[in-house]
Amino acid sequence: MINYFYMLAITTLFALSQPNIKLQVLGSGGPESGDKRASSSYLIWVDGKSKVLIDFGGGASLRFEEVNAKIEDLDVILLTHLHVDHTADIPVLLKSSFFTRASGNLHIYGPSNNDFMPSTQEFIERLFEDNHGAWHYLGDHLDCKARLQLKTHTIKDTRTVKSIYTQGNLHISAISVHHGPIPAIAYRVQIGNKSITFSGDMNGDYHTLEKLAAGTDILVAHNAVPKGASGVASKLHMTPNIIGQIAKQSKTKMLILSHRMLRTLGKEAESKREIKKYYKGNIKFANDKSYYMLK
Repeated sequence: MINYFYMLAITTLFALSQPNIKLQVLGSGGPESGDKRASSSYLIWVDGKSKVLIDFGGGASLRFEEVNAKIEDLDVILLTHLHVDHTADIPVLLKSSFFTRASGNLHIYGPSNNDFMPSTQEFIERLFEDNHGAWHYLGDHLDCKARLQLKTHTIKDTRTVKSIYTQGNLHISAISVHHGPIPAIAYRVQIGNKSITFSGDMNGDYHTLEKLAAGTDILVAHNAVPKGASGVASKLHMTPNIIGQIAKQSKTKMLILSHRMLRTLGKEAESKREIKKYYKGNIKFANDKSYYMLK
């Protein structure tokens, strides 16, 4: 009897210590006009606060406002890569902080450089650096004395899972993925015993996402190309059958398909059939402002 009540108390305490977690899709589209969607962006809410932002493409700042998220609650921004449809609204977000009580450190993580792209550190400096940045009037945020300070971290290419950030029960890890010639990173956000993994744009050639997403509660995968895609499209993005194979191998509990483009919109049934050849779990198609509770 004592053991029963002891175990009940431990179980109750554990349940109370596990925070309330919600994944919200801010932007479910890609870089094109006509899809009626904001570009790629995701937000993780923890106990009602907007804590972790993943990408922030065009239109995401409006969605951020519409869902009542607050920049003063943000701890971390994770950039999967530096294409415009994943980063365009970052200056908008930063400017908006002037009209809030946002303070302290805002950490930004992203990939390293190559011949096609600057490193994430260089990217942020080119945007905001005093006297040189495109929006250098916002350069105070790079100053150590600023009320809200940007702390930028460049993740070197890694084919093994790398821990990049820990704060309390929030733990973030990363791994490189293949997005053609563009340096790209996938992220896993672990909060307590729950996790969400973000593929970003990738085609699966590195076979790294399976490692990062192993046993994850939610895998957000980008459904940017349809069945049978070839050429440049297949060098940059996962076809549905690749998504299905990765979801199966990682044993993800729920698969959310986002980064939906005109070439995949309207082909949901076909894409789902291809994925289900491999993955038998729960599949959802994301829309702007869709949200998913982790229980």
